[in-house]
Amino acid sequence: MASINEIKNRLPKEFVENLYNLFSPGTVDKILAGTSEQRATTLRVNNLKFNIQDLMKLFKENNIKFDRIPWYRDGLVIKNAVEKDIKKLEIYENGYIYLQSTSSMVPPCVLDPKPGEIILDLTAAPGSKTTQIAAMMNNDGYILANELDKIRCERLKFNVNNQGAKIVEVINGRGEKIGSQYPEKFDKILLDTPCSGEGRFLAYNPGTYRDWSVKRVNELVKIQKKLFTSAFNALKPGGIIVYSTCTINKEENEYILNWALQNFKIEILDIPLEIKNSIPGSTEGLDSSIRKSIKILPSKETEGFFVAKLRKISSESKI
Repeated sequence: MASINEIKNRLPKEFVENLYNLFSPGTVDKILAGTSEQRATTLRVNNLKFNIQDLMKLFKENNIKFDRIPWYRDGLVIKNAVEKDIKKLEIYENGYIYLQSTSSMVPPCVLDPKPGEIILDLTAAPGSKTTQIAAMMNNDGYILANELDKIRCERLKFNVNNQGAKIVEVINGRGEKIGSQYPEKFDKILLDTPCSGEGRFLAYNPGTYRDWSVKRVNELVKIQKKLFTSAFNALKPGGIIVYSTCTINKEENEYILNWALQNFKIEILDIPLEIKNSIPGSTEGLDSSIRKSIKILPSKETEGFFVAKLRKISSESKI
C-alpha cells in the first residue's frame, strides 16, 4: 500500500487541503488510505426474479465466497471474485442480480419505499437505485425515473427492463422542471444528485478525479439547489426526500441541507441504519439537526457517500 504522502501527491492539491479543513488529521489519513484500496465487489439480489437464500446456495455450490451486508438483507460482499467474473454468470445477464456499490444501496434503504407508493427518482441513470426501489416495493406502485442525458437514459431503460421493474416509467427530461410538471404528486423522492464524485476517487486512477475542481464544485451546488427546489415542489406535504451524493465536501452536502432548512418547511429525520465507516454530518456553524445525516468515508468496503432523510412539513417556501 502506498504511503499517505504518495497518495496526497497524486490527488488534486485543493481537494486534499479541503479534507484537512473538514476532518481531523486521523480521519483524513483514513480517507486518503481509502482512496488507494481496491474496492470489494458488492451486489444485491433482484428479488423480483430471485431470492437471497437461493443466491447464497448457488454461490456456495460454485465456491463463490461472500459476506452478508448487515443492514440490507439482499446485499452481499463477494470475497473471492471480481466484477468481470460475476458478469460472466447467467444470473447476472438475466437480471437476477445487480452489481452495485454498498454505499449506493444506502439511499433506497433510507427512503424505505412501500408497496403502493408513488415514487420519484429525479436523476435516475443508470438505474441502480431505481431498480432497487422497485424490488423493495415488490413491483407494486409507481416509480417515475427521470434522466437528463439521452445516452444514460437508454442505459436506464435497459437496466429497468433487464431487472423486470415493471412499475417504472422512464422519462428523458430536465429534473429542474419536474416540480412544476408534477406538483405535489409523489409520496417519496430520491434525489441522488449529480456531484463532484469525491467519494469515488481512486488515487491510482486519474480518470476518477481528472475533472475535479473548486469551480466545478461551485457549479454543481447551483444545480443541486435547483434540483432540490424541484423535488420539494413535486413532493406531497408529509412526504419524504432522501438527498444523497457520492461526494464528501460540505458545499454539496451539509451546506445544501442548511440552505434547504432556511428556505423550505422541512425537517431532517434520523437514519436508523448502522453503516460501517460512517460519521454524522458536520454541524459546525450550521443547523444542529444536520447531525442526523450520515457521511460514509471511502474505504475498501465503501465508496464515500452522503445521505440525508427529510420530511416536507408544508408547501410553504421562501423561493
